[in-house]
Amino acid sequence: MTQQLQINNLSELDSIVKTLIPYLDESNIIAFYGAMGAGKTTLIKALCRQLQVIDEVSSPTFSIVNEYADQSGYVVYHFDFYRINRLDEVYDIGYENYFFSGYPCLIEWPEKIGQLLPEKHVKVLVEAPDSSERRTFTIEMMPKNVI
Repeated sequence: MTQQLQINNLSELDSIVKTLIPYLDESNIIAFYGAMGAGKTTLIKALCRQLQVIDEVSSPTFSIVNEYADQSGYVVYHFDFYRINRLDEVYDIGYENYFFSGYPCLIEWPEKIGQLLPEKHVKVLVEAPDSSERRTFTIEMMPKNVI
């Protein structure tokens, strides 16, 4: 099932997060697609707030992965694969330990590592059609059930 949602300003972002949270029951991997500046990191920050992360959430552009925790020690992993040039770099960080940990893995620029994504994951496409705060979010559980 594919859901498409729109917001007119970033103050409405929590409605997208509330739609996204139940998907974590289906898969711990959420892959965020979208152009530079579309709002992937902003959405991840809002999602982490809803997950009650107590650490500061920021893009792991240079570190590749950030680990966040809530007060009970629940872990959330945040990846940014924008600077990945070779899959060897992803193997070197031990991506399997993260992806198969059962903890949420929030991935920016997943197209850089497409073949390493587990078959079952959540795909979120973030689109910014103009310079306003308006955004369109397409959320899809992968693989799609084909009848």
